[in-house]
Amino acid sequence: MPSILNIANMCSHLQNASKARLGLTSVKSTKYNLALALAMHRAGFFSAVYRAGPHPPTMEQMLTEEPEVVTTSNVATRRLWLGLKYWEGKPVLNKARAVSKPSRLMEADYVALGRISRGLNAKTPGGVVPGLSLGECLFVSTPKGVLEAREAVARKLGGLLVCRVS
Repeated sequence: MPSILNIANMCSHLQNASKARLGLTSVKSTKYNLALALAMHRAGFFSAVYRAGPHPPTMEQMLTEEPEVVTTSNVATRRLWLGLKYWEGKPVLNKARAVSKPSRLMEADYVALGRISRGLNAKTPGGVVPGLSLGECLFVSTPKGVLEAREAVARKLGGLLVCRVS
């Protein structure tokens, strides 16, 4: 099970970095943060996802070099460097907030995810989840990894509701 607090920290950091108009930002390098970052990259919120040390890599390094291998000796110093995107001067990522909380984990099956994806409210064991609005994505932790809600519905998978991003 993912650490919900790490996800909440990552969401607030990304939202703040986007509002500050940063081109590149970093988050803690964990397996779950990497899975969420790659899912957000597939959804179009990031231009690049790269694992490196505590100092930011150049764009040339990100495009040509392989990411550093994580070993037991360097795991504490690795960071995930994320390239933020902007369209016509506005950030692509405006809001990012965690759905599940440590005190209330929100899970949904693929039928409920289908309702949420279509913009309808859905009842889940954790409570009612409002439907997605235009341009909003919901990321779900499934047995096949972290997927966007529409991907999870297409694969008929449910799981833990991680975060909403718009």
